[in-house]
Amino acid sequence: MGGAETSCYTPSVDVVLRKLGKGGRAVSGRLVRAPRKGSVVVIEFPDGMHEYVTTPVKRVLRMAGREVFYIETANSRYRLEVRSRQDAVAESAG
Repeated sequence: MGGAETSCYTPSVDVVLRKLGKGGRAVSGRLVRAPRKGSVVVIEFPDGMHEYVTTPVKRVLRMAGREVFYIETANSRYRLEVRSRQDAVAESAG
């Protein structure tokens, strides 16, 4: 098939993303796209059919010794807390 081989392990990271400020709400689910400057954060809801997507990330700060991140996007600020990390063997399709 000619292409880069992918790992047989897919990390599964359950997180809670809480919007900071007035009227902030929490979103729980699986982290699909990690916070990186310039990209969006994507969290898949437990139903597997819906996602929460932020605007592009401007800054990511990590609390020392903890799995807590503060994320600033183009128009919001968030607190991301990692609840659990698991390495799951990816099932091959076909």
